[in-house]
Amino acid sequence: MPRIDVPVTQITRSGVAPAGEIDGDPVNGHSVSNTGGMWIEARNASTTAAHTLSAHFASTVDGVTVDAKTWSIPAEQSRRIGPFPTRLYGTTLNVDVGSAELKLAAYTVASQT
Repeated sequence: MPRIDVPVTQITRSGVAPAGEIDGDPVNGHSVSNTGGMWIEARNASTTAAHTLSAHFASTVDGVTVDAKTWSIPAEQSRRIGPFPTRLYGTTLNVDVGSAELKLAAYTVASQT
């Protein structure tokens, strides 16, 4: 099956409500539209166990695949992770979760022209 899309909420000066979370899918993984200024909020709903979030690099280094960057999210805690430079992670960020107990939301900053 294809990766599950994580909607991105744009933050503006007028403010935004918290983004709706989606349940982590440890089987299919997730994809997020990445502007380079995007970040992910990962909340661990488990009361007992830490779970991992992994972000995949978009390219190789001298032809060698680079292992995904992984963060451990402690039980009953949240982490805001990012930004993800497009030169490293691409314009579509692929992320994996270690458990459906991770709840994901994504944010980006509106252009500051």
